[in-house]
Amino acid sequence: MHPAINLCTFLLMYSMNQMSVPETAEKIKNMEIRGAGRIARAAAGALRDHAISLKVKDLPAFHAEMVRASEILVATRPTAVSLPNAVHIVMAGFDGAKTVEGAREKVVGRAEWFIQSSKNAVENIAQFGARHIRDGDTILTHCNSEVALGCIIEAHRSGKDIEVFATEVRPRNQGHITIRTLNDAGIRTNFIVDSAVRSFINDVDLVIVGADAVTVNGAVVNKIGTSQVAHTAKEARVNMIVATETYKFAPRTVIGELIRIEERLPDEVLPEAMAKTLPNVTVRNPAFDVTPAEYIDLIVTEAGAIPPQMAYVIIREYLGWSIEEFQKSYEPSHHPEG
Repeated sequence: MHPAINLCTFLLMYSMNQMSVPETAEKIKNMEIRGAGRIARAAAGALRDHAISLKVKDLPAFHAEMVRASEILVATRPTAVSLPNAVHIVMAGFDGAKTVEGAREKVVGRAEWFIQSSKNAVENIAQFGARHIRDGDTILTHCNSEVALGCIIEAHRSGKDIEVFATEVRPRNQGHITIRTLNDAGIRTNFIVDSAVRSFINDVDLVIVGADAVTVNGAVVNKIGTSQVAHTAKEARVNMIVATETYKFAPRTVIGELIRIEERLPDEVLPEAMAKTLPNVTVRNPAFDVTPAEYIDLIVTEAGAIPPQMAYVIIREYLGWSIEEFQKSYEPSHHPEG
């Protein structure tokens, strides 16, 4: 059950730290807010604040405005399954609501519950994941995953002597954030370009990455380059762990829908001025790729560690989506890609 919320307290918080749904959506789209967990929490917070700020007395109008806000947020990062899952959890507050105030209270309560449970999930995953890191291990990580880094840092805190290889993560260089986090935690770290993974894989004992989405068959969608890391690890017989919260599992893949792979603007890769001098060159900039389940040894969630083939259990038991809800979930009306 979701805890009761004091709306007066949140009204005060809202007035002090107001950020509208469009502002939040823009920050998510432009990657000022990045990382699937942070994105999900930001979306839940934006819906909470929007529900508090709405001055309508009619329940259908209140619901319609909240659905519109949900669609704006979900459309920002089509690959981040955490977004529709967070929205689904928050918007379930309308179930059984009879009045605007009743719906508002439930929506705010569910948003706060989600934000807190998401933070708790990171801590729990760190505890579970650290158990799979041995004293003396050298770990490779790709991109900037809050939960993957949590596992590594927790292992270090527990007294295990570990070393890390961290990739650059072109073109947005999320690896710079990763190495700062590892450095500040006092962990020995080697910073390498993405294409050097194969050169160093034989120095690595374990690969730990995060996820932006997990499909029903256990495939993992994560930052571009993850599938190449996984393939290299498999070839070198290095185990690969994916650390991820349960709300990053993709319910609509149960009915065969493919996860849309976001392709970002060319100027992240090639400056616009240079691109204009190259009329025969097209820049392709997919932000994510798909790693097959057979390349993954274990998925560590706040519900425990599972083999990839058990992904459906998470979708059914922990996310609680029904087949009917798959059909009407809060997603833009476009044909899936990727």
